[in-house]
Amino acid sequence: MKLASLAAAGLSFALGTAPVLADTAYPTKAVTIVVPFSAGGTADIIARMAAENLQKKLGQPFVVENIGGGGGVSGVEKVTKSAPDGYTLVLASTSNLAVHPTLYGEKFPYQTLRDLKPIGQVSVVPNVLVINPDKIPARTVPDLIAYLKANPDKVSFGSAGTGTTQHLAGELFMQKTGTQMVHIPYKGSSAMLPDLLSGNVELAFDNVPLLLPHVKSGKLVALAVATPEREKFDKNLPAVAEFVPGFEATAWHGFLAPAGTPDAVTDKLSAEIQAFMQQPETIKKLEELGITPVSSTPAQFTDLIKSMTVQWKEVIEKGNIKPQ
Repeated sequence: MKLASLAAAGLSFALGTAPVLADTAYPTKAVTIVVPFSAGGTADIIARMAAENLQKKLGQPFVVENIGGGGGVSGVEKVTKSAPDGYTLVLASTSNLAVHPTLYGEKFPYQTLRDLKPIGQVSVVPNVLVINPDKIPARTVPDLIAYLKANPDKVSFGSAGTGTTQHLAGELFMQKTGTQMVHIPYKGSSAMLPDLLSGNVELAFDNVPLLLPHVKSGKLVALAVATPEREKFDKNLPAVAEFVPGFEATAWHGFLAPAGTPDAVTDKLSAEIQAFMQQPETIKKLEELGITPVSSTPAQFTDLIKSMTVQWKEVIEKGNIKPQ
């Protein structure tokens, strides 16, 4: 029986079972986490926190590599072309995964669920609707809608770029309220912010961590959050959906690996990442930054990508939005 067992083991090796066995020892060398944005942003913060935890738990270096450019496309594309062995991952966002493939169509270099394998969602970053109080007299969402209807195409809203959640939030708002504004795209939120503060653009939907300090200082006025319900960082701040039913325009982030990465690898990563996102200290630190931690399975993250792709496709087509 021992000889038969050895023979069976040898046959299994020849048939390719050995890589599956090797996966149980993953990782055996350094793992790269690509963040397709510059350092210091929300994705970068989450990636570095997760990398530190994964390194402690799995015993190998997890190194964050920032690859900016193309609204995050360059970094994600690199991962889609990497070996499907679990040693190159990406922490990508709504725009990279659910918007750009639709916006750019067949010419786009990747399709999310064809070329990537979801590991798990890790965050929701609420967008908040803010105005420059020197430029817009409204102080509530209904007042803003009335003001916009009385001044069609006379108010501009800034965004982090065409096809970002900040842009599509404004488009969705116009579609649901029957208002008209002028979209001014920038190369990132940090480039947009000075013009918002100076009044060169009058309003914006953007991430809470970016805008909250300026709301607290009084330079901007927050009217509502773009999440379905009020957020913990300010329960007195209403949700846009309280006045515009069905409105939701949040940013979110999640980990993915190249398509074809073994289940043993992605399942192991998913379990560790979920455990990390559920730790009280993780939750506390992220919520202090205005980020809502999420712990999801690969299947749940896959469903999110599918549903959000459908939602934003409808907005893109209805708004006749074209890439720039």
